[in-house]
Amino acid sequence: MDVKIESSWKKALKPEFEKPYFKELVEKLKAEKETHTIFPKGVDIFRAFDLTPLDQVKVIILGQDPYHGIGQAHGLSFSVPKGIKQPPSLKNIFKELQSDIGITPPQHGDLSSWAKQGVMLINAMLTVRAHEAGSHQSLGWQNFTDQVIQVISEKRENCVFILWGNYARNKVDLIDQTKHKVIQSPHPSPFSANRGFFGSKPFSITNAYLKENGLNEINWAISE
Repeated sequence: MDVKIESSWKKALKPEFEKPYFKELVEKLKAEKETHTIFPKGVDIFRAFDLTPLDQVKVIILGQDPYHGIGQAHGLSFSVPKGIKQPPSLKNIFKELQSDIGITPPQHGDLSSWAKQGVMLINAMLTVRAHEAGSHQSLGWQNFTDQVIQVISEKRENCVFILWGNYARNKVDLIDQTKHKVIQSPHPSPFSANRGFFGSKPFSITNAYLKENGLNEINWAISE
């Protein structure tokens, strides 16, 4: 199956694209589009891969599924395009960013600048129906994104996996912790941020680990 995705990922994930579950996923997605509005738009489904090639991955921030409001999802976990109101979880991420390393929250919520530095912003489900959270959990995306996590774990070294919330934390067994750093905390959602997300210092911990291993630190500041 010819999937339009960045070349290094296309090579690494080629076996997945030929598996029955992925072909079924594509057919289910086509059927969904006949009767529902699907986010993000097709060109953005693999945007996290396009902005962060496999050989450049240094950090992985795993979300659950895309935002389901109009104009929010653009293929990067927790991120929204410029001009779109910041969702509550993203506002809390920026609060922790300021508390952790003193960066003033930006006016917009586009995290593309992180992705271009090697921060893989990936959701476990890459699509969702409009206004229906979790509506594509049965399509088979988890089979694919679990493999993505394993590919990064196997082919890269000294990456930082940031797992926020129980859903993401359940993926820890896919990661070889002898060669990668795992940071776990509650989700930045307003429902759980006060239970340990605030004060978890993921940004400074990430940069300290990258520096220790001779890698360039992430510039977490987001330009306006």
